[in-house]
Amino acid sequence: MSYHTKTSLLVHCVFSTKNRSPLIRGEMRSRLWAYMGGIARTNSIKALAVGGMSDHVHLLLSLLPTMAPAKAIQLIKSGSSKWMHEQGVARFEWQVGYGAFAVCVSQMRKTIHYIHNQEKHHSRRNFAQEWKIFLKAHGLDLD
Repeated sequence: MSYHTKTSLLVHCVFSTKNRSPLIRGEMRSRLWAYMGGIARTNSIKALAVGGMSDHVHLLLSLLPTMAPAKAIQLIKSGSSKWMHEQGVARFEWQVGYGAFAVCVSQMRKTIHYIHNQEKHHSRRNFAQEWKIFLKAHGLDLD
């Protein structure tokens, strides 16, 4: 029997731009999602899905046991914010907070589908409504 450490740490991360400003526009959106995936890869994080809207992002991350969700999110937020400034989006900032929700392997495909289909989901509800649903589903209080 092998005694090597094995983990399955899937985390659905959600955070918005500061004041939910719609600063992730058009073609920049897909470029930013790809860049965020690259930041993850550089830091030994697997970004299984990245997607969102002009005012927020969703990521499904597979983390090593040595990487706290807070650290992974900090690396991705700071690196992507710097990149957005380099691309000429001078006022770009992420909100201070974030959501990080555990995902079991059986829900991985459903979560990836959800992340990749944000425009469809947001045709029915805005980010604030979506956020309330996430908090309720995970037994968390709304601030």
